[in-house]
Amino acid sequence: MPTPPTAGSAPRAPRPSRRSVLAAMAAAVPAAGLPVLSGRASAAPAAGALPGGGDLGPNVLVFDPATPNIQGTVDEIFKRQESAQFGEGRFALLFKPGTYRGLNAQIGFYTSIAGLGLSPGDTTFHGDVTVDAGWFNGNATQNFWRSAENLTLHPVNGTNRWAVAQAAPFRRMHIKGGLNLAPDGYGWASGGYIADSRIDGSVAPYSQQQWYTRDSSVGGWNNAVWNMVFSGVEGAPAQSFPDPPYTTLDTTPVSREKPFLYLDGADYKVFLPEKRTNARGTTWGSGTPRGESLPLGQFYVAKPGVDAATLNAALSQGLNLLLTPGIYHLDRPVEVRRPNTVVLGLGYPTLVPDNGATAMKVADVDGVRLAGFLIDAGPVNSATLLEVGPEGASADHAANPTTVQDVFIRIGGAGPGKATTSMVINSNHTLIDHTWVWRADHGDGVGWETNRADYGVRVNGDDVLATGLFVEHFNKYDVEWRGERGRTVFFQNEKAYDAPNQAAIQNGDIKGYAAYKIADGVTAHEGWGLGSYCYYNVDPTIRQDHGFQAPAKPGVKLHHLLVVSLGGKGQYEHVINSIGAPTSGTSTVPSTVVSYP
Repeated sequence: MPTPPTAGSAPRAPRPSRRSVLAAMAAAVPAAGLPVLSGRASAAPAAGALPGGGDLGPNVLVFDPATPNIQGTVDEIFKRQESAQFGEGRFALLFKPGTYRGLNAQIGFYTSIAGLGLSPGDTTFHGDVTVDAGWFNGNATQNFWRSAENLTLHPVNGTNRWAVAQAAPFRRMHIKGGLNLAPDGYGWASGGYIADSRIDGSVAPYSQQQWYTRDSSVGGWNNAVWNMVFSGVEGAPAQSFPDPPYTTLDTTPVSREKPFLYLDGADYKVFLPEKRTNARGTTWGSGTPRGESLPLGQFYVAKPGVDAATLNAALSQGLNLLLTPGIYHLDRPVEVRRPNTVVLGLGYPTLVPDNGATAMKVADVDGVRLAGFLIDAGPVNSATLLEVGPEGASADHAANPTTVQDVFIRIGGAGPGKATTSMVINSNHTLIDHTWVWRADHGDGVGWETNRADYGVRVNGDDVLATGLFVEHFNKYDVEWRGERGRTVFFQNEKAYDAPNQAAIQNGDIKGYAAYKIADGVTAHEGWGLGSYCYYNVDPTIRQDHGFQAPAKPGVKLHHLLVVSLGGKGQYEHVINSIGAPTSGTSTVPSTVVSYP
């Protein structure tokens, strides 16, 4: 068995491009004959009104401890989804409170597994929830778009394996043992995100290049490669960046956990956790979590095939949206205009604007919660894909912010897609809690102009906080921050692999667009644990002036920055502005800046 990297070491070899041609993508297969979750019907709607509540469709599967052949059912879903990276299958596997024995739930693409209790201890597996990388020859860098939530695990061999990359959240989990974040054989890995979880044993990331853990508890943390960030984590290692590269904040400035579906007696409800400030540890460790519940009857339960007009009609009636697994084609934006609206996805439902529309727009109102879905750019260029607040939004939402959680955006990969700016945050005080905004570097419809996408995330609002910001491969700026008093805890980026030459990324007299640019007029901003990598494999001679660009002002402070050249495919001249040593050679060793200024 290969020896895993030690703390602070580089991976065993330069990470390969993700532009591999992946064969045998699984096609979507109806889930006929599998158990289906139904909610109690709400009161009959008024004439012409859309009903709330109801059946959740064939791709939401519910189990209780007496369900026959649970292992066979989850194995069948995994068989369909294991290598279906750009397939159309979407599944949610939901487990009623109780104890399940001898179960190994392997989780593939577009599959969510979750307990239906109010706390993780309500649903207990004497078994595992596993992600490995056998489908990709032990390389876990493409284990995207899957999740685990709200379960207690007693791993069979004492350690659960969760070898994931981006867009694979691990929330509200209690592991009665250890957690291994690397694939079998310690191959390449590029994740990841944990929140509101307790791991009694040690977490072993081994070859994971970066990771962010928030408001959790761990029994230990055994390794670091480039960038490991913790906020509000009991048992986290002491801050020591850059050697080993641990960034540790005692608390998270503001957090509000993701909404989730649960079972209250015979009734399905959605729990809305309350906002916390300076949070540390889990929300559930001291008993019932704090927040409020909404009955399923207050949600329009959307099925694939429903159009944007129907979704908007439901929202206009005052219903929230529960998006069941599948793909939704939109000819106009979904318009969220009412304060405190919840849009919650199960099994990563995917919104596709077909005619250049914006997929979703949120008004400048309090307390909207967006969670658990994917937006996939369509073949006609969209000016934006997600807008939180209109241009010029100015309301104060400090007491009740909008949250964007496990909302992922993709341009290309499943087919040609284009978008000028993917995510625009105009509303003040918005919380972005775990997003992966990705211009595809592999799959179908990929090329410098084929899936053109100039900007990833643009923040215009003030007092916006991002916890777990993953943004990659955009033609120009990956993140452009224009609002005041913004904060980011953990940032992961790769510059676009496929730039054809130096001229294609020239930014005036600057070589390349920064991965994370703070606008010149900003006077206050702060960030912790920020990394940018380059892999210019089309033209390895490309030089990037810096990964980060920021104004030289007393209120602009960045902590623990790094840039990395992957295998010498392109190089950085500096880390931030003209500060920091250049990268060089093929050794894949980071250049770091501990503090800016």
